[in-house]
Amino acid sequence: MTDFRKVTDSFTTSPQIEVADLAEVARDGFKLVINNRPDGEAPDQPASAEMEAAARALGLDYRYIPVRGGPTPEQADEMAAAVADAGGPVFAFCRSGTRSIVTWAIGQKLGGEMDRDTLIEAGGKAGYDLSAVLPN
Repeated sequence: MTDFRKVTDSFTTSPQIEVADLAEVARDGFKLVINNRPDGEAPDQPASAEMEAAARALGLDYRYIPVRGGPTPEQADEMAAAVADAGGPVFAFCRSGTRSIVTWAIGQKLGGEMDRDTLIEAGGKAGYDLSAVLPN
């Protein structure tokens, strides 16, 4: 069973998905898939190249922005730009969804797209506590 967590109308995150789950992502109307999980983190996770091929075969755009630990400002900027250019709803995943939402939220805050309180509220509704990772 998939665990898609809608954060905003344009951004949803999830723990690790399988290649087969991409069909649901496409059916749900997402335009872009962002993979924030580095390849090789776990022996059973699908490789980014495999995920990308499957996503593109379903008509989805795909970005690989691997994050180890906390995201760098460059990764947050790259994620924010990818979301802004997506042309529709974005689906992002990593092992638990946490790196994806944190990278997205930092990018939104640094880019002035959303304020800290709005981001914390949106994250909380999706089951993520962003209060410790977003600067005031």
